[in-house]
Amino acid sequence: MTAVDPPISREREEHWQRVWDALDPWTVPPGRLEPGADARYLLTMFPYPSGDLHMGHAEVFAIEDALARYWRLRGHRVLNPIGWDSFGLPAENAAIARGEHPATYTETNIATQAASIRRYAVSFDFSRRLHTHEAEYYRWTQWLFLQLYERGLAYRGAGWVNWCPQDATVLANEQVLAGRCERCGSEVVRRELTQWFVRITDYADRLLDDMAQLEGRWPERILAMQRNWIGRSEGVQIRFADDGGAHPGRSAHLEVFTTRPETLAGVTFLAVAPESATAWDWCAPGARAALAEYREQVATRTEIERSAVGQTKTGVPLGTSVRHPLTGEPIPVWAADYVLAGYGTGAVMGVPAGDERDAAFAAAMGIPQAPAGLAVLPGAEPDWPEPDEMVQQLLTAGAGERARSYRLRDWLVSRQRFWGAPIPMVHCPRCGVVPVPEADLPVQLPDLRGEQLVPEGVSPLAGAKDWLTVSCPACGGPAQRDTDTMDTFVDSSWYFLRYLSPGRTDVPFDPADARDWMPADTYVGGVEHANLHLLYSRFVTKVLRDAGWLETDEPFAALLNQGQVINRGAAMSKSLGNGVDLAEQLDTYGVDAVRLAIIFSGPPADDLDWADVHPEAMHRFQARALRLARDVGAAGASGASGGFGASAEAVEVRRSTHRTIAEITELMEMRRLNVVVARLMELVSVGKKAIDGGPGAGELAVRELAEGVAVMLSLFAPYTAEEMWAALGHEPSVARARWPEVDRALLVAEEVEAVVQVAGKVRGHLRVPADVDEQELRRQALRLDAVRRRLAGAEPRRVVVRAPHLVNVVP
Repeated sequence: MTAVDPPISREREEHWQRVWDALDPWTVPPGRLEPGADARYLLTMFPYPSGDLHMGHAEVFAIEDALARYWRLRGHRVLNPIGWDSFGLPAENAAIARGEHPATYTETNIATQAASIRRYAVSFDFSRRLHTHEAEYYRWTQWLFLQLYERGLAYRGAGWVNWCPQDATVLANEQVLAGRCERCGSEVVRRELTQWFVRITDYADRLLDDMAQLEGRWPERILAMQRNWIGRSEGVQIRFADDGGAHPGRSAHLEVFTTRPETLAGVTFLAVAPESATAWDWCAPGARAALAEYREQVATRTEIERSAVGQTKTGVPLGTSVRHPLTGEPIPVWAADYVLAGYGTGAVMGVPAGDERDAAFAAAMGIPQAPAGLAVLPGAEPDWPEPDEMVQQLLTAGAGERARSYRLRDWLVSRQRFWGAPIPMVHCPRCGVVPVPEADLPVQLPDLRGEQLVPEGVSPLAGAKDWLTVSCPACGGPAQRDTDTMDTFVDSSWYFLRYLSPGRTDVPFDPADARDWMPADTYVGGVEHANLHLLYSRFVTKVLRDAGWLETDEPFAALLNQGQVINRGAAMSKSLGNGVDLAEQLDTYGVDAVRLAIIFSGPPADDLDWADVHPEAMHRFQARALRLARDVGAAGASGASGGFGASAEAVEVRRSTHRTIAEITELMEMRRLNVVVARLMELVSVGKKAIDGGPGAGELAVRELAEGVAVMLSLFAPYTAEEMWAALGHEPSVARARWPEVDRALLVAEEVEAVVQVAGKVRGHLRVPADVDEQELRRQALRLDAVRRRLAGAEPRRVVVRAPHLVNVVP
């Protein structure tokens, strides 16, 4: 990396940090808002304290801070808090390796990141700072668990889970990559454990139906991902009677859910999930040894691998059969790896003529591809009966009813590790499972460190005997605490509410504060949290509304997903040698250059390839902007007869200024941040041209332009903007300024300049009549050479036209 001399030195950055510390412009004091306050709640997904900030943080913070500063300059009361999601396995593993307490690693990294955020000039309100590992926070996480328990939503049960033998804990499906733990690389196995679950499935319909409130405000792909994750299916529950008579401990019927009841005509077998209780119940005594062995084999494969189309299918016969509900024909029952216990009843109809996976399984197991009475032509779908007709036959025969099924499963919140919020339950030999009284919260973690944190089959908390032994809250007899801690997604499912009432010791948050601020106006974060974090936050919000704590159904009114920061076409990683060190970039180019380069690289939602980002190019822009302000400041503001001046040049400068302010205001509302930077560059060029050969630096028209640049540039380059504001003779800080007003009379023009983008990136400009219609603007944009080169002869998928200022061509 070539060394450069940043336009704003490290010393000047530190100077402005001290100014902001003294002025404290970002803090919103706790308590109720003043009547009539125009409040905006801006939220960013809070970081995990693992090392220093990385390039992903640099992008999300630059985007988020631009919105926060813009809203403040527009006169809004902006709540923009920060905290750390500070429980989790990485800190625990580091503590084991170093022989220390996880808090040491955690708090050191928090301090490092907080200092970097301060240098990066993100306008967070640090007075509301929270850390989820501190007892004053996780006391209320435990309170939330008790609310769920009291409402019948938290329960203890057995379930099959992904288990990492190395980390000795449960993993979510998303934490298993190619059958291995994403953290340590160990091979993951399936294991049955008795653990704590939360009945998120009770809210499945509301989670789906309430998405109507989010249409147009959340990215459609996020809504689609949540719909798919919940996976509501309308269908029929069919009862297949036991062919051999009822057996002790087994139902007289095996129930199957299907969305295609017409395919009952083609069933040749039933398949059940091998790990399910149903498989064991429907297994003949002579086949149980084979089933037990098969279960061990299946336990080494993830559910994603098992259910994938094209995977080799395996299974074992259970030695039992059921009767077809309409024909009475016997149908064998199998255990099959591609059937998952969590969907429907954990059993499926095997219809080889209508399903690719069923066909592959039947072929591998020697099962007929179709019943004798069903004609199947090669490569063609059978002539199935009408679905409604089949449903009516089932209803008439008393062998089925209409039903719904969901892909969503209850939320498994137990973790068998130390560094998390202890589950506030007690196990008593006489009373069973008893909740810890609210008055006794928090249940604090014991002081374990180093080797004491190594799990040996169970949670490390089981070895803390003094902590483990407790009196039963119900009977007073000897009992033991629950040794599981909570999934860190529980911590992050409600943190945005704690920000509202920091420091309160009587409640987790004040419902009156929630009425002022909720739902959060905009939530900024990565698409990787599309399902679990966002879904859990939505669920908890609905539960708390039902409990009377909130008046909103949804936590986040709008969602802005930033793209991923990559390098040379691939995700940054040490193994690829393409990592980019943020601190090194800041030292080399300065904070503002990095922030500007990130914003200018493309729309916020697009992936950002660092190979195409050039912070050094931002130096020229910064230098021009600073020179403009210093020239104007040095010349004073003479004007003409005390006014703006009536020369054609002065009027045109004012027209350019006010057109740009109006356009940038619109672009900020549209989140077209990269185009805003482009417009600011153009306005600086107008100012420089005016000084060199137009009205001159002393004219009020040029001063108005320079002041507008300083205010608007502060969204992205706060240090440069402060230097400009000071050079123009204003007391610090530009953060206390107001968004420049637009003189509408100056917007009337015969011609305007339209920006032409391809896939969100500026590729050209057009001078067009101010009243140009959309069709004409579209036609001219598609004729530009730069656009034609990128389309390479193909028709664009979409062309977004906002006449007369913007055309975006989507290849």
